[in-house]
Amino acid sequence: MTEAPPVEDLLRRHAPQVLGTLIRRHGQFDACEDAVQEALLAATVQWPDQGIPARPDAWLLTVAHRALVDSWRAEGARRRREERTALDPTTSTTTSDDSLMLLFLCCHPALSPPSQLALTLRAVGGLTTAEIAAAFLVPEDTMSQRIRRAKHRIRDAGARFAMPPPDQQAQRMTVVLHVLYLMFNEGYTTSSGPHLHRTDLTTEAVRLTRTLHRLRPAETEAAGLLALMLLTDARRAARTDPDGSLVPLAEQDRTRWDQTLITEGQTLLTRTLGTGPIGPYQIQAAIAALHDEAPTDQDTDWPQILALYTLLADVDPGPVVTLSRAVALAMVHGPAAGLALLGTLDADDRMAHSHRLEAVRAHLLERAGETAAARDAFLAAARATASRPEQHYLTRRAARLR
Repeated sequence: MTEAPPVEDLLRRHAPQVLGTLIRRHGQFDACEDAVQEALLAATVQWPDQGIPARPDAWLLTVAHRALVDSWRAEGARRRREERTALDPTTSTTTSDDSLMLLFLCCHPALSPPSQLALTLRAVGGLTTAEIAAAFLVPEDTMSQRIRRAKHRIRDAGARFAMPPPDQQAQRMTVVLHVLYLMFNEGYTTSSGPHLHRTDLTTEAVRLTRTLHRLRPAETEAAGLLALMLLTDARRAARTDPDGSLVPLAEQDRTRWDQTLITEGQTLLTRTLGTGPIGPYQIQAAIAALHDEAPTDQDTDWPQILALYTLLADVDPGPVVTLSRAVALAMVHGPAAGLALLGTLDADDRMAHSHRLEAVRAHLLERAGETAAARDAFLAAARATASRPEQHYLTRRAARLR
């Protein structure tokens, strides 16, 4: 797998922590985010020529603070606060707790659930507006407006940068878990760019989910989400060839799967199931466990996976669940059954901004022997994705059907 460039990787890792530190010290979500963006731009220009500083987080924090101070000076305000909170780059650091507090801040009840999700992915996950729009299956302009309104509402609500009390943590947990789920998914299969994976996102999503699980050990869905991440990330090394090309699950070398992560995920899931309400993350973790337990693709327990997707459709219905259920249905009852279920998504506007419907349709059409239609669907899916590894994979599949 080709790793992200060192500078880019460092910026993605430290940006949420720097933003959290600024908001904790100064408030003003909008102004702090603008300042961090200026620091990231400065680092992008200077670090490749001058070298990466010994403490990248302190460097970014200092530059962002100066940008923030400059904006205050331009407005002729906050001079005293600037003097009180002037930063010394030799002593100032960020903490991992800032990312967790920032996560809960973005899930403030003053925001609607979609706005909470979008703002957190932007601030904590460091995703671009385009990437978040792709995750939500909405146009980029719509998502940009949603994020802008969310930042204003956070400011108007006078939200404090601190961990909420336990009862408020419980109220925000559903959104927090959903954000971490989307963050992990974007890292595991990036929506755009030259790389299939973004390990900075998957690593941070797993770290924050572990922290939440320790914070609230009785929260079964936090445990379920952590198990799902571990069981899924265990396959990462086998998902690409040495040249970075995508390898589908059925063709992966399972000896390259991380058995330590699989064992940890299975143990966590076994310990969690039956101790509380069954939610979507526990169900998805159970599906991932069935895939990981199969020694070969042919040994996969597809009837059980189909049963779990049927349960998931009842618990957490949506087009993505229907898409996955169609694959399982095809594996159990044949491609015609899967294609019939896929047809129910053709009129769903949420799928208009995703290539996955055509990609799944292409695979099922190929299995059904409808070569020409499968080729057209593969090419349509390739045109609809901004991920270069997925584009290459889909166009190669289409070329094989000439």
